[in-house]
Amino acid sequence: MYDVVIIGAGPAGASAGIFTSKAGKKTLILDNDKSVTKRAWLDNHYGAPAISGPDLVETGKNQAKKFGAEIVQADATAIIKTEDHLVVVTESGEYEAKHVILATGMGVDLGEKSGVNTKPGTEPRIKTIFDVDQAGKTNVEGIWAAGTCAGVSMHTIITAGDGAKVAINIVSELNGERYVDHDIIK
Repeated sequence: MYDVVIIGAGPAGASAGIFTSKAGKKTLILDNDKSVTKRAWLDNHYGAPAISGPDLVETGKNQAKKFGAEIVQADATAIIKTEDHLVVVTESGEYEAKHVILATGMGVDLGEKSGVNTKPGTEPRIKTIFDVDQAGKTNVEGIWAAGTCAGVSMHTIITAGDGAKVAINIVSELNGERYVDHDIIK
């Protein structure tokens, strides 16, 4: 059983995975390798003066792995709610989790099939997004959403921050108190 399964390894998903795994939560990131960031060139990402989208995505995934996140190449096909946990179904197996983060970029089909409410998008070319509260929770207990699919701007710096925010909220809920992750220079 994973504490968190994250569907999507782009900026929102990998960022969430960095925070959950660094907090000691058993984390799995499912990567279907379809991130729109893989086609981007970024000159506006804080801390990375000029970086290709593929390099940014790979760096984020490596950071998450450094803290213990597992990354599996798979397409999630369903999320099933049981009495006390969630089951993420892929073409290659099933994964049980206490929490699931949808970090699916512009795609909302998986969430919709799993009972997650949607609403019209507000960003250009984003027709539909998940209906989330300020913390990133959806209407389905245990399913959260982060990044573009949750209604934030497509800019990678913003989606990464949203993934981190949702992860902090999940870690806080799992811990029963507000979680803060601050390192200091040694």
